[in-house]
Amino acid sequence: MKKILIQLDTDPRPSVFDRVVAVDAGADEVFSYGNIAPGDVRDLVYGAIFTRGGDDLRNTAVFIGGSDVDLGEKVLEAASGAFLGPLRVSLMLDSSGANTTASAAVIAVSRHIDVAGATALVLGGTGPVGKRVARLLAGLGATVRLASRSRDRAEAACEGIRSRHPDARVEPVVTAGDDVGSALEGVAAVVSAGSPGVTLLPAAARTAAGDLRVAVDLNAVPPAGIEGIEATDKKVERGRVVCYGAIGVGGTKMKIHRAAVAALFQRDDRTLDAEEILEIGRSL
Repeated sequence: MKKILIQLDTDPRPSVFDRVVAVDAGADEVFSYGNIAPGDVRDLVYGAIFTRGGDDLRNTAVFIGGSDVDLGEKVLEAASGAFLGPLRVSLMLDSSGANTTASAAVIAVSRHIDVAGATALVLGGTGPVGKRVARLLAGLGATVRLASRSRDRAEAACEGIRSRHPDARVEPVVTAGDDVGSALEGVAAVVSAGSPGVTLLPAAARTAAGDLRVAVDLNAVPPAGIEGIEATDKKVERGRVVCYGAIGVGGTKMKIHRAAVAALFQRDDRTLDAEEILEIGRSL
């Protein structure tokens, strides 16, 4: 029986990237739908769960993508709500590549420090990837400083993380321009997940951060998000800090993406969001 992945994309044109990865991960057919809103989901899910039964349902799965992570979360909720008892299929959310990219970044950090009990700074922490990075680090026991230019947005992002992890040690931090020095005090790891082409951590501040051990920059567009890190850096030591660039973590992100899609067809009852995708990545 063929493995069918139903791609629900919230953008007008379904992602070619996600479709190619799905085929490389073992999907025999990818049915792609664009411009998806939560109200569109039920009948599409019904088409998936009423056509196969029993063990055959594991050969159908749903992938939710697009550039809007918040909307993707609502589509995921709608898909879960459309299931009828045992009539269900596995689901994966990776809008904007946020879950797979954040997982790759956290895995890079965890190769060099014990995340549990460490203090980490997430720059661009209110963006789609930054929120996921902060959430995953907090879930692993780190104390997370979630940085943004807006305190209100940073506080809202922290509250969102606490709603999932009530014991999370996460605090909002306001950073603007070169004023990041105080946010780096006692920080062992920094992940920059800001907008492309925007430097959030100048080289002087990075060099002066005496406790910093690992730095991950997820911006592939010059100038770097963390000044002095190259996009191709992978376990490159710059001073006493081990550095990763966007391409340096990209290989891990791709492995996680393919493995997560493949895992959808192993069972019919999986929901792969950030934490579940991180766990798959850590098992590779």
